Parts: sequence; C-alpha cells; structure tokens
Amino acid sequence: MDDTQLTKSLSHFAVKSRPVKSVRTELSVPVGTVPGMPLRNDEREGFLAEPHVAAISIAGEPGRGPLTVPIWYQYTPGGEAWVLTGVGSRKARLIEAAGRFTLLVQRLEPSVRYVSVEGPVTRTAPETEELASEMAHRYLPPDKAVGYLEFAKKNLVEHFAVYMRPEHWVSADLGGW
Repeated sequence: MDDTQLTKSLSHFAVKSRPVKSVRTELSVPVGTVPGMPLRNDEREGFLAEPHVAAISIAGEPGRGPLTVPIWYQYTPGGEAWVLTGVGSRKARLIEAAGRFTLLVQRLEPSVRYVSVEGPVTRTAPETEELASEMAHRYLPPDKAVGYLEFAKKNLVEHFAVYMRPEHWVSADLGGW
C-alpha cells in the first residue's frame, strides 16, 4: 500500500480541529479525597496476590514495541512475583536482555480496579513439579489442574521460573465514581 492509498483508507479517522476558547474543570470534591484513586499498599498487594490473569510486558527488540501477552503468575504480599515461561522463547530472551518486566492485572466487576507492578529480575530457577502444580492449581479447578499438568508434561516445552522484585507500582480502583 503506497502513501496515497494509506491516506485514503485512513481518511475516515480525520478530525477537524477547531480553536478552543477556554476549558475550566472543577472537581466536586477536594483534591486528595477523590473516590477511586490509588490503592493503599495492603490493597494493591492483596489484589496482586489474587489469581488474575496478568499481562506481562517486556521491552522489545530494536524497532519493535514491547512484547505484551497474557500470563499466569504467582505473588505473595511482600515477596517476589514469578512467572513460568518456555526455555528459549521470545519472552525468555527479552526478559534476559531487559533484566526486568511489568505485570498488569485488572478486573472490571464490581468496579474497575488494576495494579501494575514493574521491577528487576532477581533470579531464575528450573521449573519443578511443585512450581508447575502450584501455578496450575492457582488458576484451574483441581480436576482440571491435574489434566493440564499431564498435558503440559507430555506436550509443552521445558519451562523455567522468573522471579521479579516489585519496584514500581501503579494502581487504582475506579469504583467510587
């Protein structure tokens, strides 16, 4: 597709600009008391400890954006977060190169809440049956976890655990709106 074709195909996204005279915004509550803002430390750590499917994001190769994909993770408040990933996978190579990653977990009900945590890799370890079982049972009912673990052992590539120390947190609960 050449530039002319691209311009024509994107023309429906064109926005006509107009001057804005003045914009005035007022909050209905005093600053600092807005409902639905950042979570307290215990709230954000507790939320991250719940079994949400995370999005992991890792700096990409030159000329590419970050790799962002869904992933199972484990976290205990005050400790390290960890994930399992395939040996030799793109994810593993990027984590090794960057030395850090981000996890984002969210929910939509009963209110929109999210926690994003980023930090350095602290260690890696080979996947063990105990680690695999802990992760599978975190996300699956017991009968499904057993079947998944049997399937994974026979059909999936070798995995290893990557541990991250949470260093930077961003969180909010927008339920107060």
